[in-house]
Amino acid sequence: MNNDPCITNQKRKNPLTLREGFWLPTFLLNSAASFPQNFHAREDDVVLTSPIKTGTTWLMAISHSLLHKPKSNDTYNADADVLTNNPHSLVPTVEFELWSPTTNVNIFDPTPLLHTHLPLPLLPASAAKIVYIARNPRDTVISMWHFFNAMIQPLPLERAVECFCSGAHPFGPFAGHVAEYWLESRRRPETVLFVKYEDMKRDPKMGVLRIAEFLGRAVAGTGEVEEILWRCSLERLKGSEVNAAAHSAYFREGEVGDWRNYLTAEMEEGIHRSVGVKLEALGLFF
Repeated sequence: MNNDPCITNQKRKNPLTLREGFWLPTFLLNSAASFPQNFHAREDDVVLTSPIKTGTTWLMAISHSLLHKPKSNDTYNADADVLTNNPHSLVPTVEFELWSPTTNVNIFDPTPLLHTHLPLPLLPASAAKIVYIARNPRDTVISMWHFFNAMIQPLPLERAVECFCSGAHPFGPFAGHVAEYWLESRRRPETVLFVKYEDMKRDPKMGVLRIAEFLGRAVAGTGEVEEILWRCSLERLKGSEVNAAAHSAYFREGEVGDWRNYLTAEMEEGIHRSVGVKLEALGLFF
């Protein structure tokens, strides 16, 4: 029996189970196992991957817009698509939508663009191109804390930090999750693109250009990049009717360094010792 307080306290509402060294929500175990069994990548398939609360929604919107860029004779309205749908509806997250106790839905055929929070060891061997987004662990834990407070149940910040540092949180530990994809991006840069949320915020145009080049979707100059960034801006997505009405928990501040408004020096030091040091040892700094 695992006596970690972060696991014990979640047994009733949100139990976690250890798989390949990572804590998965127990109710997702079947779908996580089904992914590698049922997914056979085609040449143009793209899998977006991320820990939770690291910029997933923004990456979904940008990637969807790039992959659905209208041709000169195309009537498809990518802007209306992003504006009238939550990005999570446009880019299905495999473990949440592939399988349920009452239905077995194949989401692979309709779309070349999927998303998952699963760690690298649980991905299919044929996972085509992968775009992975990571974020400073201190901002990540604050975003996670706000999200779970809104979607599940209130949790004291001290306990949220404790769980984050121990790795006992959905799809954790964070350091292992990030490290696996980082190392794979070094081994196979043509297959795995590693994106930092902070870099995207610092230079969003360069960020879009990197993703576009990796996906093989050339953009026609600065004007088109600016249009995509405007279309997919967090402020615009947050203010759209569909997101404001039913998906507001997916949109908060999105600011770099917001952790300074919440974390004590002791909490920050704990996160650095348990997560930051491990990533820095691999040459990965946030």
